[in-house]
Amino acid sequence: MEKIDELLVRYEKLACCGDSIRAAKDMLLGALRAGGKVLVCGNGGSAADAEHVCGELLKRFMKRRAVPPEIAARLRPEIASKLEGSLPAISLVSMSGVVTAFANDVSWETAFAQQVLGLARAGDVLMALSTSGNSANCVAAAEVMKAVGGKAIAFTGAAESALSRVCDVTIRVPETETYKVQELHLPVYHAICAAIEEEMF
Repeated sequence: MEKIDELLVRYEKLACCGDSIRAAKDMLLGALRAGGKVLVCGNGGSAADAEHVCGELLKRFMKRRAVPPEIAARLRPEIASKLEGSLPAISLVSMSGVVTAFANDVSWETAFAQQVLGLARAGDVLMALSTSGNSANCVAAAEVMKAVGGKAIAFTGAAESALSRVCDVTIRVPETETYKVQELHLPVYHAICAAIEEEMF
């Protein structure tokens, strides 16, 4: 069974998000196949989710990933044998030096946006996780991603939000309480990462 279909069987309440989940997967897959990268941001528990998403993309998630043979051929075998195929993903919450410096010196609201401005190129995709959908720093990051020619995907709760108005795709899980929204974001991004891995490797 395809990973998104499996998700919707296991979590029946996510049926309302099926189209947006598939659209997000297709957008990410298209970017990665074209040589683009994924940038991810969020606050609090959603910051932890941003790290989690990048972990699933940068290394093996559910299946073995071969290192590209042209790269493996240029490496010592003992190094190549300890590597896995990787998909380019950057957690914007990880760069504590630049985030805290920019937030302190300029603005917390645009700290992620500044990173997007420096790192993103046309064809890249931003994943912005916000249970309310109104986190100002995530909204600004999405606006900058669109300005540089990239795409933006929002993970939010059920309500319409500032993110849903700016992003190309919004996955609005059918909850409004913060922890319940986060509980549904995790299986959604797991299914998306698994589906991408299945097709890329």
